[in-house]
Amino acid sequence: MTVNRFKPSKIALLSLAAATLVSLSACSATQTHRAVESETVATYRTDYTGMKTTLVVGNFQNRSSYMQGLFSSDIDKLGNQAKTILKTHLQQTNRFKVVDRENLDTLQREAELNGMAQQLTGARYTISGDVTEFGRKVTGDKQLFGILGSGKTQTAYAKVSINIVDVLNGEIVYATQAAGEYELSNREVVGFGSSAGYDATLNGKVLNFAITEAVNNMVRDLESGLWQVQ
Repeated sequence: MTVNRFKPSKIALLSLAAATLVSLSACSATQTHRAVESETVATYRTDYTGMKTTLVVGNFQNRSSYMQGLFSSDIDKLGNQAKTILKTHLQQTNRFKVVDRENLDTLQREAELNGMAQQLTGARYTISGDVTEFGRKVTGDKQLFGILGSGKTQTAYAKVSINIVDVLNGEIVYATQAAGEYELSNREVVGFGSSAGYDATLNGKVLNFAITEAVNNMVRDLESGLWQVQ
């Protein structure tokens, strides 16, 4: 009787199959992407035929206790972020002409390269703001000392104040405040569920939401006649 010494055993075949699967899984990669809808003002992409006054965005500062500790930097990151958000939302209202004063050197250089003289538009009003309150907290609960499950909620809160000042006389012609909260909740039940670490994006989301509400107040009060522009 002739025995085929090279015939693989069942164990060897199973080992080879397992190794192949591990190799394929290690070499595979999955990429996903999706568009996320951002918060916009109520009048975004609406028609408007009324007068548009010119606004220049002034200082936007962080007046809250957040990021104001001993080890904080001299750069007002929260205020700068709020200023960028405010300029975007003001332009998207389609009710104002928003001018940029932060890049005058770049604008002047580009105008010179085009062989043209700058003709800057003067703003009748300046709009400034403050982050008056900002904070985060984490709350949680446990069922039967965590054996049956636990939950955690991250909450971010922001409050902003906005003032519009007439540049000719320094009068505050309009002021408004707005606040908002963002929450991220996770719950785990008997070993099943999800858990999440610190989510830094909540800071930007709640700041954007509060400024959006403030700009909505400003536009709504303008159209209802509570304040006027010239």
